[in-house]
Parts: sequence; structure tokens; C-alpha cells
Amino acid sequence: MLNRIRVLKNRLGTNKDGKALASNFGYLMIMQITGYIFPLLTIPYLARVIGVEGFGKIAFAAAVIVWFQTITDWGFNYTATRDVARNRDNLEKVSEIFSNVLWAKSLLALVSFIILFIFTELVSSLKENQTLLFITFMLVPGKILFADWFFQAIEKMKFITIFDLISKLIFTLCVFIFIKGKSDFILQPLFLSLGSILVGLVSIYLIVFRWKVKILFPKYKSIIITLRNSKDVFINNLLPNFYNSFSIVLLGMWGGSVASGIYDAGRKFVGISHSFMSIFIRVFFPYLSRYIDKHSIFAKLHLALAALGSLILFIAAPYLIKLFFTEEFYEAILVLKISSISIFLIALSQVYGTNYLIIQGHTKILRNITFIYSVIGFIISFPLVYKYSYIGANITLVVIQFLIGFTIMLKALKIQKKLKLEKEGC
Repeated sequence: MLNRIRVLKNRLGTNKDGKALASNFGYLMIMQITGYIFPLLTIPYLARVIGVEGFGKIAFAAAVIVWFQTITDWGFNYTATRDVARNRDNLEKVSEIFSNVLWAKSLLALVSFIILFIFTELVSSLKENQTLLFITFMLVPGKILFADWFFQAIEKMKFITIFDLISKLIFTLCVFIFIKGKSDFILQPLFLSLGSILVGLVSIYLIVFRWKVKILFPKYKSIIITLRNSKDVFINNLLPNFYNSFSIVLLGMWGGSVASGIYDAGRKFVGISHSFMSIFIRVFFPYLSRYIDKHSIFAKLHLALAALGSLILFIAAPYLIKLFFTEEFYEAILVLKISSISIFLIALSQVYGTNYLIIQGHTKILRNITFIYSVIGFIISFPLVYKYSYIGANITLVVIQFLIGFTIMLKALKIQKKLKLEKEGC
């Protein structure tokens, strides 16, 4: 592992690129460490105060809203990041890209809210949680305003780190000050949303006044073209919801809030670990967009770290659940053990999908792979969740992640081999 890190350091390219990567990695590492600290402070408190049922209701609302977050993101977090990274010395072009993405996301958010309103009026299980869903939906405009993809593209992760710290600090303080009983569970997504919107406003201010990016008047044709150019990545991002968040929705409808709470507790530490691993993906995405020949050494380093993370989480599962949750959550130990392999499986998809196929322009290949297995996941989620509750939801997720991860890896390696042969032939 140490030898690979040394080799990677020697192959980073120019000193400027190496310093940018080191700086960005450092700031994102700070963000991630604090990202562990704040949840680790609030999880035990919330588990005791709002209980497993409150956890379940929050998880159910988040599973519904993630569909609309994915629709609003539309794949721009990758395509727009790539485009700005390649044109970051051209302020006029950057302003055009940023404006088109901003207006396209705003349009998608408006359509998403209309759809949410209609569904909450027609579906009884959603109607009874309408207020909670509307409050959780506020994360969508907050995410639009907080254009973290822009800071990633220009490799200024320092600002993402600062904004994220502010948001988490505000959220954590509010949790301890205002959430005092089981009925206060609705305040958790409210504080999270308000913190996101506040940080988003500051983000827009800095993008406009510090980096002099102009927000251009929306043009219908430009917005449509922007949406069309990112549709394959959008489909690839949306499809996993058919077996992931949809399983949680089914779990909430069939198993109730307690089952959702146990499942959510078991997945918490996987989510934290996944966020840590995403540091490498985010830091190296703009770099690999310019130096794709460095992908091989990056892949070896990232996958080795992911495998180690899965092993540690599997072994630590009983201790983590018992340490941070009350006894009513102990059934989540099995969920966490099964889920631990997700760290490695998601890494496969990101290393060879996000940080290779997307960068190389093979978005349709990625879309097709994700489509096939997402449909399979959608189909098997019904019997598995119905019969095995949260264990069924967990098995659905891991099986599909396994199929997607290894299929993407094999396809990417095949493309790499073909390109190598073509290069040698020249």
C-alpha cells in the first residue's frame, strides 16, 4: 500500500497538479473527519430521544425525497464538473455552463415539487407524512444553491470544507437545543434543510463575487441542450433508486417505521464510510479528466482501501451498534454486517464507472449496465422486502451492487485493453 502511494505521488504530473490534489485531499479529509464527529454526537442522542420509530419516519421521508434530489441533480455533478474543469480558464464559458446548470436544476426542482404534491394528495401513506416530506424536500433547493460541483471543478475544496462545517455545526447545535421528545423528530430534517439553504446562499455569493461568474439570463434552447447532454448520467444516477430507496419506501409501507429505523441504523456507518471513500473519487475526478493515463494506479490504491474498510466495518459491527444505539436497535447488527461489503462494491462502480467510463465519454454503456440490474433489483425487491423485511431490503441492495460493480469493472477493463492495443498498434 505504501509503495503504491509513493508511486502515485511520483506520477501526479506537474507540481501544480500535485499540490492541488494534496490540498484538495487535505481539506476534504478535514471535512470528512468532522463529518464523522457531528453524526457520532447526534446519533446516540437522537436514538435515545426520538427512538427507532422516529428514525424510521425520517428514513422513509429521505428515501422518497432522494428520488427528487436525483432528478434535480440530473447528472450535472459529474458532467458539469468535467466541463468546467476542462474550461476553467475561460470565464465566459464557465459562466455559460454554470448558468445553464443553475436554471436547469431550478426547472427540475419546480417540476419535482409539483409531482410530490400530487402524489402526497393521492397516496394515503404519503398523505399522512405530507408535512415531513415537504420539510425534507427543502434539501433540494439547498442542494441547488450549494454548487459543490463548481468548487470541485476548479479544485478549490477549501470552500466546500468551510461551508460543510458551518452547515453541520448549525445542524448539530439545533438538534441538542430543540429536539427534546419523540414528537420532535420532524425538526431533524428541518434543521438539516435550513442549514443547507443558508450555506447555499453563501456559496452563490462567493461564486458570483469572488470568481466573477455571471448568472446569465435563462435561454430555453440552452437549458434543453444542457439537459440532453447529461441525460445518460442522469439515468445512471436515477436507476439505483429503483432497488435502493424504493426498497426503503416498500419497507416503510409494509414493515412500518420500526423496521425502517432498524434498517437505517444498520446502514448509517456504511453511509459514513462511503462518504469517506468518496473523497478520493471527488478529488481525482477533475484530475483524471485531464490525465486519464493515471487511472490504473488510482484504481489499485482506492480498491485496496475500500476492501480494508469493508473488513473493518464487518468486524466492528456489533460494537458500533451497541455503542451508539439503544437496545431496541440491536437487530441492526446483522444489517451492518451484510452492508459492510457495500463499501468495496460501490468503490468498484465509482472507480471504473464515475472515474473512468464517464470521463471517457462512455455514459451510455454505464447507463445500460445500471438499467439492466436496476430493473432486476426493482423486481426482486417486492418479494424480498415483503417476506424478509429489512433483511430482504439489505440483500436486494448488496446483490445488485455486486452485479453492477463487477460488470462495470469488466467493461472498463475491456475498453482499457482495447485502447492500449490501438496505441501500441500506432
